[in-house]
Amino acid sequence: MQRQQLIQSWLETLFPNLSPMLTSASADASFRRYFRATLSNGDHYIVMDAPPQYEDCHPFILVAELFAAAGVNVPRVLQQDLAQGFLLLTDLGDTTYLSALNTVNAHPLYMDAIDALIQIQSASRAGVLPEYDATLLSRELQLFPDWYVVRHLGATLSDEQSRRLQTIFTRLLDNNLAQSRVFVHRDYHSRNLMVTEPNPGVLDFQDAVFGPITYDLVSLFRDAYIEWDEEIVIDWLIRYWEKARRANLPVPADFGEFYRDFEWMGMQRHLKVLGIFARLCHRDGKEAYLDNLPLVMRYVRRTAERYREFGPLLQLLDELHGTQIDTGYTF
Repeated sequence: MQRQQLIQSWLETLFPNLSPMLTSASADASFRRYFRATLSNGDHYIVMDAPPQYEDCHPFILVAELFAAAGVNVPRVLQQDLAQGFLLLTDLGDTTYLSALNTVNAHPLYMDAIDALIQIQSASRAGVLPEYDATLLSRELQLFPDWYVVRHLGATLSDEQSRRLQTIFTRLLDNNLAQSRVFVHRDYHSRNLMVTEPNPGVLDFQDAVFGPITYDLVSLFRDAYIEWDEEIVIDWLIRYWEKARRANLPVPADFGEFYRDFEWMGMQRHLKVLGIFARLCHRDGKEAYLDNLPLVMRYVRRTAERYREFGPLLQLLDELHGTQIDTGYTF
């Protein structure tokens, strides 16, 4: 409540005599929160509240400028108070892809998302955003044993199981790091894409990096919050791949190779997400994320079943979940 009062005071200095009214817009998985500020003249804005002891606003400002310069519809930063951790942003509305998607509109909405992603990737250049390097990719993978296995399942890996998992991690990293590199949003999915004009509006991009070209496609098409039939996803991927080639983006010339890269990148992301969702529950008290674990686990198992290199991972999952069935967990 103290932070909200500080925001109110800040807005009153920006908009004297316009009686700004604050309502909650959303919160994300970090310490950031978002409020909608409505003025007495009918104008409305979004305020990002990013406590400076926990969050740094500079990456958001940088990536907003990069993506806007690429022609993507992102919030514009109108005012800033970095000492307090406040940004005043343009309002892209409250209709997320997740809330709007259905079988009728999914195709045009995802085609718009593909076009925006190609704009982002086409603007890529090295040395601007942090590298999505082996250190960061490995740190993300480690969330799976630390938070999903140990904390969520209450299991302890044997030395042999740990070696098996590290072998899988090494195989994934070798593939991920061999992929061509572009700007990567890192959470390009249905909760961060807004139905807007022009479409889509893109949010929550402050963690963007320079990394594997398939990463954002995994976020988009193997979304932890909504599932699509595999045949539809492959069709959308082919359409992206064809557009990317026309845009001279560095995708493999063979679609089969591209699809394999997509699947292996997905394995990295989904193992990470299992750890993140477990951490959000057990560390941060956000238990609702547990509802999304079964879908993410399905993605992991389906991919693992298609590649013999992941046989040891399937065996490990069977061992872990076999011990958990007795205590009520099934995936």
